[in-house]
Amino acid sequence: MKNIVHFGRKAVLNLVDQVTGAECPQLYYSPTGSMAQVLPKLKQLHEKYRPTPWLSNAHVHLLYFDVIKKRTIKLQYDQIEQLNMPDGGVTAIAWLGLDLPPDTPTIVLMHTITGTPESMRELVRDLHQYTGWRIALCLRRGHANLPMPVPQINLFGSTRDLREQIKSIQQKFPKSTLYGVGSSAGTGLLVRYLGEEGEATPLKAAFALCPGYDTELGFKNVHPFYSKMMTKKLFQKFVEPYAATWENTASLMDVLKSQSLEQFERRYFQMAGFSDYESYAKATNPIYVFNQVKIPLMILNAEDDPVCHIKNFEPYKQVIAEMPNVVVVTTKKGSHCGYYEGAVDTHSWASKLMADFFKLYAKT
Repeated sequence: MKNIVHFGRKAVLNLVDQVTGAECPQLYYSPTGSMAQVLPKLKQLHEKYRPTPWLSNAHVHLLYFDVIKKRTIKLQYDQIEQLNMPDGGVTAIAWLGLDLPPDTPTIVLMHTITGTPESMRELVRDLHQYTGWRIALCLRRGHANLPMPVPQINLFGSTRDLREQIKSIQQKFPKSTLYGVGSSAGTGLLVRYLGEEGEATPLKAAFALCPGYDTELGFKNVHPFYSKMMTKKLFQKFVEPYAATWENTASLMDVLKSQSLEQFERRYFQMAGFSDYESYAKATNPIYVFNQVKIPLMILNAEDDPVCHIKNFEPYKQVIAEMPNVVVVTTKKGSHCGYYEGAVDTHSWASKLMADFFKLYAKT
């Protein structure tokens, strides 16, 4: 009788897996590199990712993540510290875990395209709970209603600003080991910084969640609905509240005509502080320095992501296979930055993977 029940449960589970798209992750890495020694130790990578059954549709999953779940997360930051950049611009760091021992590791977190302390609360909370470490959410210019005394924003952030933020973190906690996480657009900043710094970065390991890879091409593959919706959000967050800031920007009218993320990204280069698009792209796109990343880096993409499409990854499979310190993990489901599992108590599969990945390096 027990055997019958066992096989019955297994049959039901297999059926649910087929319907929801539960599968083991696919791993892309160099079999002779350092990642080959690390990946067997991460249990999640060798078991099926089972998405929340009622979130197996990518659009429902993204709606739940971006609109519903975020409103349920209660988190109070210890401090939001504004920083003055050398050119007079303003960034900030939202801190959680300031009271932890000085030698506690710190996760340097780079947010999404319109990220705020409120929108990033779930990931901040999860990483803090799973690791017990300090979190430093690095806020870019113009985000979270920061003052903008210098007319300059960048959808993917500035590595110069990030260096100043990391310097500030190190000054405050000189004994703390640093790790890096980039979420969505924040992955562009993370990887660009890692490539520019090479072995000089103080970050010990890094994780890129749902990247678009080549920032000059990635927006072409965004689902049209999300592209149009997010473009309107860019106007609401970075253009309309700072009307006086942009009044002398010659290309502003062209930017305001944008109907998609691709158009906005092609037209806003003056708002990012560049005279032409080519200069902006050469200074921002992480792909130009990707092969110079020297620290351990894990990248996670879902095949059903409607924002950072999986086809963005295709041109770089061979590059990844030749890099000893990088692994790309792909899953059939997960949508964009959601990665929920659990039928009732929904929680992020991706956050747990990040934490376990970092904790492996904390032991070395």
